Amino acid sequence: MLREMIREILAESASTKTLQVGGFPITVEVVSSKEEQAQGLMGRTSLDPDSGMLFSYDHPQVLSFWMKDTTVPLSIAFIDPSGRVSELHDLRPNDESHVQSSSPCRWALEANRGWFDERRIHVGSKITGLD
Repeated sequence: MLREMIREILAESASTKTLQVGGFPITVEVVSSKEEQAQGLMGRTSLDPDSGMLFSYDHPQVLSFWMKDTTVPLSIAFIDPSGRVSELHDLRPNDESHVQSSSPCRWALEANRGWFDERRIHVGSKITGLD
């Protein structure tokens, strides 16, 4: 019950925007506070098509993600300071092992598993609308 209330509060406080990823639109919830980032998509049972969550950081840093309490299969794009995809990974539901970026990044974008592959998004693809 408490976890659901926290999730709802965080979802209401998150801002949304539409990005262009390799020319394809995706509507994202933007999370930038430590609390929002820690919650991420935990506890969600689905993610709408062409939607995702953008994790935004003030400074480039090596990023690390896991799928604890996340049942939705996801893919993640690590995004470098120039707004280009630096890495892509598929994530397994409820997997508590960490997936870490190889280099400092300013953003990470989670979407339904396969979203990037289906659109032929690859390392080097440009993302606009980040700032």
